[in-house]
Amino acid sequence: MLSPYLILSCIALYFVMLLLIAYFTSRNASNNAYFTGNKASIWYLVAFGMIGDSLSGLTYLSVPGSVEKAQFNYLQIVLGYVVGYWAISYVLLPLYYRLNLTSIYAYLEERIGKVSQVTGSFFFILSRLIGAGGRLFLAAIVLQKFVFDAFNIPFPVTVFIIIALILVYTLKGGIKTLVWTDAFQSFFLLMGVICTILFIGKSLHLSVGDMYHKIVDYQNNQIFFWDWKPKNFFFKQFIGGAFIAICMTGLDQNMMQKNLSCRSLGEAQKNINMFSIIVLVVNLFFLVLGALLYIYIAEMHIPAPEIADELFPTLAFGHLGMAAGLIFVIGLTAATFNSADSVLTTLTTSFYIDFLHKSQDEAEQNRRLRLSIHAGFAAILYIVVMLFSLSRDQSLVFTVLDIAGITYGPLLGLFTFGILTNRKANDTIVPIICIFSALLCTGLYWASKQKAAWLGGYVIGAELLIINGFITFFILLLTSKKSDYGIRRV
Repeated sequence: MLSPYLILSCIALYFVMLLLIAYFTSRNASNNAYFTGNKASIWYLVAFGMIGDSLSGLTYLSVPGSVEKAQFNYLQIVLGYVVGYWAISYVLLPLYYRLNLTSIYAYLEERIGKVSQVTGSFFFILSRLIGAGGRLFLAAIVLQKFVFDAFNIPFPVTVFIIIALILVYTLKGGIKTLVWTDAFQSFFLLMGVICTILFIGKSLHLSVGDMYHKIVDYQNNQIFFWDWKPKNFFFKQFIGGAFIAICMTGLDQNMMQKNLSCRSLGEAQKNINMFSIIVLVVNLFFLVLGALLYIYIAEMHIPAPEIADELFPTLAFGHLGMAAGLIFVIGLTAATFNSADSVLTTLTTSFYIDFLHKSQDEAEQNRRLRLSIHAGFAAILYIVVMLFSLSRDQSLVFTVLDIAGITYGPLLGLFTFGILTNRKANDTIVPIICIFSALLCTGLYWASKQKAAWLGGYVIGAELLIINGFITFFILLLTSKKSDYGIRRV
């Protein structure tokens, strides 16, 4: 078992490295550097950094642990992601670059009205706070169990320390800093997975070819599922995955702000296209790791932990040796910081531009306002994580994608209406339409969870996002009118 002092030393060293990166990238940083990275971000660096942003601690811990029950069906969703990223590259990015947007929800103002812009931003902020809070909670409880409990530091203090550290290196540099820190953290996150695979192979005396054959023969390696009623039906997950990618990347300020910091549309498209391939390969590595972890405990006669998320840390800390434990700590630390660092910057951007209707080009006296908003969202994120911890129900974390189907659905409907139609929506009732759709889909999701008889055994999965977006779009269409002369379709 690794010494908590050694683990804490590794975390401290990692944070010092982040601070050094932040220092060199944020010197003389302007508001433009904070919001758009001065439009000078290197596209392949952005692509690599998005790995950690899209995976986070949820993937790092949950995907390997899910293999025993869910097998490799998560790959069906990831294949859908690839299609969704292509749609972002060739439909959404050209739109955002043509309008020279900093906040992507400014499109809704131009196309529909200011109320729609605020509504879109609200649903983004809600989505990201819940998602980031859940991911940060999952990573923090592992650090708490294996590190901070040894020092009798309570969980609320642990979370406070993590968020305070994130605040320190993101407060000044914004996107300009995050492009570099995300790439740095993605490297260590991937290193944690790849090195653990190699450590398992070494421990079981398996070559790379032997590990391949072990995985092929593993009883829980099924990828494609064709029964249409369960959540893991191929077309549910594939089509749902495509729309998840469109919404949680293409309609998400957190993911798009870094893409919009590239030098040109062409470079931003190359970034997304490369990322679509990278994310497929990386998630395959996580599933392979999960299979090998279960193969390892079977051959070494180690009882599986009751909570699947604890499989990876339990083996890394207690069975695979000191090097594996240290690699895991660094990977988890990268996932933990990546769960929240860019979120604070992009939530600040969205609130600053969409709610307050401020411009990034305004005078420097707005710097204090921007810093206050950034710190305020750090405090709100802390509260969200504490709400997760009060429930003590880790299954809440597993519903992050389902919650996204409820909170991102209205965004899908709004942008689809704006892009595919030339009609004029009633801007003043847009919030009512979006809230109604979200509440209706919440009820539908709950009925599915309770296995309501009227659903005939059908279980709603990733398609909840599509249903939600369609309801929003359909009501917008019903309540809209033909465009008056002079109204420009954006």
